[in-house]
Amino acid sequence: MTPPPLPQARDNTRRMTERLGLSSATFHGSHLPTDRFSAWLAERGSVNAFRVDRIPFAELDGWSFEDTTGNLVHRSGRFFTVEGMRVTERDEPYGDGPYAEWHQPVIKQPEVGILGILAKEFDGVLHFLMQAKMEPGNPNLLQLSPTVQATRSNYTKAHQGADVKYMEHFVGPRRGRVVADSLQSEHGSWFFRKSNRNMIVEATGDVPLLDDFCWLTLGQIAELLHRDNVVNMDSRTVLSCLPVPETAAGALHSDTELLSWITGERARHDVHAERVPLAGLPGWRRHETAVEHEEGRYFKVVAVSVQAGNREVTSWTQPLFEPVGLGVTAFLTRTFDGVPHVLVHARVEGGFLDTVELGPTVQYTPDNYAHLPEKERPPFLDTVLEAPAERIRYEAVHAEEGGRFLNAESRYLLVDADERDAPLEPPPGYAWVSPDQLTWLVRHGHYLNVQARTLLACLNAAKAAVR
Repeated sequence: MTPPPLPQARDNTRRMTERLGLSSATFHGSHLPTDRFSAWLAERGSVNAFRVDRIPFAELDGWSFEDTTGNLVHRSGRFFTVEGMRVTERDEPYGDGPYAEWHQPVIKQPEVGILGILAKEFDGVLHFLMQAKMEPGNPNLLQLSPTVQATRSNYTKAHQGADVKYMEHFVGPRRGRVVADSLQSEHGSWFFRKSNRNMIVEATGDVPLLDDFCWLTLGQIAELLHRDNVVNMDSRTVLSCLPVPETAAGALHSDTELLSWITGERARHDVHAERVPLAGLPGWRRHETAVEHEEGRYFKVVAVSVQAGNREVTSWTQPLFEPVGLGVTAFLTRTFDGVPHVLVHARVEGGFLDTVELGPTVQYTPDNYAHLPEKERPPFLDTVLEAPAERIRYEAVHAEEGGRFLNAESRYLLVDADERDAPLEPPPGYAWVSPDQLTWLVRHGHYLNVQARTLLACLNAAKAAVR
């Protein structure tokens, strides 16, 4: 197919961003009213049987610890494995704490999943097809997920389950217009080099509305993003990929300067991450119900049994990672010459594909650092924790990916700062970037980590809320 002339492509992009802007400014959809959403979600929960119970590892069905490595694996060889990881930073560490070497369990899941949201216009306004989906690790079990949230094992039916609904819009012959499509990283602190395909597709034909699904405008979703534990992580990362008008003019750093800075950060970190056996992992111990750190910090590996009436498979058992403590994830924000900026951190995580991705200003679990002297506490952590209410532009508690993580909650914040709190010339490893530049970067994948993408979605939601 011959690509369209450049002016036509630009016109199409401009029209799409205008339509997305209209959807963001529309808080009353043509289908489900926002004030009815909580009742709808509760009703979907009541018609399906959901239950999650902790179990000892010995009661896992199909899962076992390998005799040779101690890795936790499924008998099919599919899904994922829990292994050990050794990370070494051979130069001065600027990233994740005071240690230049650490060991930890990690999830190895090489297959690329699909996270897809289907869009369609009703009454002249784009709506987005969202799903009430149960994930065993969600604190409240049922949250708002993308239209499609499926690993390759799901949609190739490795588990002998039912078909993934609406999957035909995202694989095979295209049935609509692609709005966004990029590979994005998963949690680099818990996954080893895991990526998912983030997609938004506008349907052109009729789309039947099935049980557990609803059509919402971006304005409605923005309102729901202000509520605790409603919009799940997979929805947030896909929403961060929505295109916005190109208005990067006025940013402190040009796009070329920004890319050069990121490349420099990646080059200066001599990081080596390797998978090692889970058995005998230094600093970690295994007993009948958990693999945990010997000092009780960071996270545990646990096992659960699950019943879920509306899933492709209605009952199963699996391992989950369970963090210790509530995380704090925040962007400090400032405005320079009338242009909003956020302070990003060139963050090292052992599971990243390319050493460094841009993360939030603060991305830590405070309890994990409470024992350290003040000079070794993460930069800007106390600025966020002690921020007065009038400086907090956005705040909500969101859970991380409930299919792999149990009760993994973080307090997400946007906090206004000044020169004293966050200087124009930040410490090494930090840079001021405009939100539009973040949106430009996220189109290409592996530039923003999943927490920064959540905050980008929250930033757009905060802007929509004040229109």
